[in-house]
Amino acid sequence: MITQICAICEKNNFTVLYPENFAIKKINPRVFSARRLPDRIHYQIVKCRKCHLVYSTPILEYEKIEKLYKRSFTAYDEHLENLKETYGYYIKQLQQNNNFLGGSLGRVPTSAQNFSSLPLVRALVGRKRLTESKKLIKSKLLEIGCGNGFFLEEAQRQGYEVYGVEPGKKSVDKAKPDIKKNIIVNIFKSDQFQKDFFDVICCFQTFDHVPNPNDLLKECYKILKKGGLMLFLNHDAGALTNRLMGEKSPIIDIEHTYLYDKNTMRKIFEKHRFKILEIKSAFNIHHLSYWLQLFPLPNFLKLPLIKFLNFTSFGKIKIKMYPGNLVIYAKKP
Repeated sequence: MITQICAICEKNNFTVLYPENFAIKKINPRVFSARRLPDRIHYQIVKCRKCHLVYSTPILEYEKIEKLYKRSFTAYDEHLENLKETYGYYIKQLQQNNNFLGGSLGRVPTSAQNFSSLPLVRALVGRKRLTESKKLIKSKLLEIGCGNGFFLEEAQRQGYEVYGVEPGKKSVDKAKPDIKKNIIVNIFKSDQFQKDFFDVICCFQTFDHVPNPNDLLKECYKILKKGGLMLFLNHDAGALTNRLMGEKSPIIDIEHTYLYDKNTMRKIFEKHRFKILEIKSAFNIHHLSYWLQLFPLPNFLKLPLIKFLNFTSFGKIKIKMYPGNLVIYAKKP
């Protein structure tokens, strides 16, 4: 086990929120796999007295964590369309915010097909040259912790040239061939990509799993082009739901080495010279049965209710909720 420090002030002056509640023998790849239900096990959870950043300490050695993630898997096939819809919304909004602020990613617009159908455009450019120009102006997008590449599929559909990094080989093996070829099977680290390479870097529900967030943000700044954009979505330690649930919140989990709220998220991004465009609460779209799984009810009540909802098809009703996440849009000046 190794001692962690506050990732913002880099001190170790904290208040203990919750004591460690697990045995080492309980740690296995399943515990570090995506989209699972929480195990209710966690390291000692503390809060920096100066920065108010919540984090775990001590934790497993980085090498052991890396091995566990490499042996992990994803089990979210039934959630793919909902996740695509949610994350696809945020990447569209990132583009809209950037355009409003006078930026330009130079990517193929979502409405490219409608644009290319205009008679004047066809007359001036021609079908073949228009198709070639689309290929030339695609922006490069990276997703850190891309799983089986489901979001990269959506980003590709929106016109991006997509790349991913994912440590779990079992997850990457599920990716479509044209997505898989651009995924690095490893932990995100330095020297995987050249400097000033990407227009957009995305990270969905992964940043709070990273035991060395300063290294990650430093590398993001290096490989992002000037004017490039960052889109990170993760748990919000300051959300009302998480504060009310306390230690019973799903975010209090052994995978989460750092837990941010809107204020600490701003601080750590600004520490690495990013300009904050917006930070706000994030919604998710999921079926009713999934939301019920996360609700803190005893299993003897919860499981029969989920079974009933699924039997009557009510469990498949899509609901948009704010479950206690945040999204940040930032820019490399």
